[in-house]
Amino acid sequence: MSFIWALIVGGIIGWLAGLIVGRDVPGGIIGNIIAGFVGAWLGTLVLGNWGPHVADFAIIPAIIGAAVLVLLLSFIMRAFRKAD
Repeated sequence: MSFIWALIVGGIIGWLAGLIVGRDVPGGIIGNIIAGFVGAWLGTLVLGNWGPHVADFAIIPAIIGAAVLVLLLSFIMRAFRKAD
């Protein structure tokens, strides 16, 4: 059950990051979950493990890390679209 809870929280973090940045995460809900997990990992790695925790995610660093990841992904995807 904790794995399902982590997937839900990761998806919400990825979705919130997309809303903050103002860009959609490629891949829909699966992309949101992946962005949430990777962004949480990066945010915790860079900013530390502080703030409120939900499903073993430090929410504030996770959202910041996911927002940076979504921003980088949108720039990369835009560069590939212009190259075609």
